[in-house]
Amino acid sequence: MTIARRRLLVSALAGAAALPFAGRALAERSPAPAASTGGTATAAREAGEMELAILADAPSTPTGLAISPAGRVFVMMPRFTGREPFTLGEVAPDGSVAAFPDEAANRPDPERPQATLFHVPNGVFDGEGKLWLLDAGLPEGSGPPVPGAAKLVQMDIETREVLRVVPLDPGVEPTSSLNDLRVDIAGGRARAFVTDQGQRGQGAILAVDLDNGRVVRRLGQHASTRSQKGVQKFVEHCPVLRNAGEGKPQPVEGGANGIALGPDGRRLYYAPLMGRRLYGVDADSLLDAAQSDAMVAAGVEDLGEKGMTGGLGADAQDRVYLTLQEQNAVGRRLPDGTVEVLASDPRLVWADTIVITTERWLYVSAAQVNRRPEYNGGEDLQKPPYAILRIRIDAGPA
Repeated sequence: MTIARRRLLVSALAGAAALPFAGRALAERSPAPAASTGGTATAAREAGEMELAILADAPSTPTGLAISPAGRVFVMMPRFTGREPFTLGEVAPDGSVAAFPDEAANRPDPERPQATLFHVPNGVFDGEGKLWLLDAGLPEGSGPPVPGAAKLVQMDIETREVLRVVPLDPGVEPTSSLNDLRVDIAGGRARAFVTDQGQRGQGAILAVDLDNGRVVRRLGQHASTRSQKGVQKFVEHCPVLRNAGEGKPQPVEGGANGIALGPDGRRLYYAPLMGRRLYGVDADSLLDAAQSDAMVAAGVEDLGEKGMTGGLGADAQDRVYLTLQEQNAVGRRLPDGTVEVLASDPRLVWADTIVITTERWLYVSAAQVNRRPEYNGGEDLQKPPYAILRIRIDAGPA
């Protein structure tokens, strides 16, 4: 079934005023500013428009998004508190979300850490249509990962069977918070790359050889994977600050977060959650046993300013797509370093995960993370259902 058939009926969205989102009706767009009649100033170029593809009535914050080649939609809901009913769900045509593969698999069990799902922030489909899940192994969003629970899980979504589990313990530390995933199975390659944003902002990248299960932790403590000091993120016109008990709200920390692979898996792109610069590194070097950590670090490229982002994506023309969280927008970095804003939408609150399909659609999730209680004095300001928007682009995935 195609995405077009799975999304909510467009005619129903015309009456979406009953579904408030960010203080506006779901289908409502902010009016363009009136043209000035005096002086010589000209109006700024407007960003393109986005199309509302799906409304996911998820039971908790859906940071992750994966779309199968046949159009099935899955969302990943990290266990930020431990009270979330499930961490992996499939979105039905009516927008409802059910536990996948079932509720039992979504009950974290420290006695069966590789057979149950703990804290899944993201997942991707490989070129063969199999779903790969990243499980950070965090039962309540923080603290040391449960031994054996940090893992990659490969699933057949048709049979709902687990095909393979790859433990990530060799690359995980007590303060790890694994965040995003890319799987590269093509041209004789079989590998995966995972970002670790860290619970204290000290990030890293995990490189995984899927042929033998070897896990290598790279770029730990490197400036490119650390939460950057002295930066502030603003979403929906407000600073994002974490409430620390009775004390003063503190700035958010977050190391290596978004990740993308360029064409042919040559270059890995990544960025800290709290940082405005994009970085690149030769993907082969991360698994090359002949290269020391210092040698890998010496190959990191600072690719310049890209705004405050969450998830990243890449297309077949080696352009990197950016979730511009402060602008409720999606941008794109060209190979020459130029950054352009493709589209914006007031419904895109905390743009998170990007999915690019072979039909040249770019989907992006609106996770509403900034509305969670820990950023709002204990008050939960999230407003389900959660929007998944899309725009047409002129290339397929990398």
